[in-house]
Amino acid sequence: MVSSKRRYLLIDGMAILFRAYFATSFTGKIRRTSSGIPVNGVHGFVRYFADAIQTYQPTHVICCWDMGSTTFRTEQFGDYKGNRPAAPEDLIPQFDLVKEVVSSFDVPNIGLVGYEADDCMGTLASRLGKEHEVVIVTGDHDMLQLIEEQVHVAIMKKGIGNYQLYTLQTLFEEKGLTPAQVIDVKGLMGDTADNYPGVKGIGEKTAYKLIQQFASIEGLLDNLDQISPTVRKKIETDLDMLHLSRKLATIHCEAPLDELNDEHCRWCFDRDQVHQKFEELEFGSLVKVIEKLELVNI
Repeated sequence: MVSSKRRYLLIDGMAILFRAYFATSFTGKIRRTSSGIPVNGVHGFVRYFADAIQTYQPTHVICCWDMGSTTFRTEQFGDYKGNRPAAPEDLIPQFDLVKEVVSSFDVPNIGLVGYEADDCMGTLASRLGKEHEVVIVTGDHDMLQLIEEQVHVAIMKKGIGNYQLYTLQTLFEEKGLTPAQVIDVKGLMGDTADNYPGVKGIGEKTAYKLIQQFASIEGLLDNLDQISPTVRKKIETDLDMLHLSRKLATIHCEAPLDELNDEHCRWCFDRDQVHQKFEELEFGSLVKVIEKLELVNI
């Protein structure tokens, strides 16, 4: 029986697609259709997607995507994510294919030019979390800054079906941080994956210690006389980059997304429509997935 309470599942599409692709391509053998179209990432994506839905039993599902490498952050810092290699050639055609699969489940694909998928999820979580439960499925720990009373973040661990669900309580228990402090820690230590430096010479351990001690970057800067001369000098030398790094680390929760049509993202799909897409991609082994997903929220 369907619960009267809504639970929105926000899926970090690109993170899951990349995870699925690399989990199956490391052997060098890429799954392809009989016509030679690479589909290994899409095939793996469906398995992750289906497991998340079975695990969290949502009433509504939305999938968010990056819309290119240029965003407002690259305008703020030209080297932002500048260290990332180009997508593998076999993955490129799967970007459109995976969205077609998501659409076949009548799940909306959300993305906004100039913004990252993170910003779309942050905006949706901020809007929806005021009245409904929201679960964000991702592999990105930056998302922990989005946690609220009704917004939880499920970090995907190794293997399908393995998640670490973070709430306000579990975030503080494990990391000793509030969601806002997640941003401040990143401002101090930077992020090698996103290619912004933070304060040169301050690593994760020191960043955590400083934010736990002084509560925020503002609290730290107001009390520089209480820290060691060595650390103080590093901060004073890199003060501009500290502020910029914190800005780059902050997920934008007011992206100009259109208002959601709740009916459009309600979890309810046409079995024949999904079957047709699976047949097109030669996903015969995944047909049983459809049967399991039909049981969610019936």
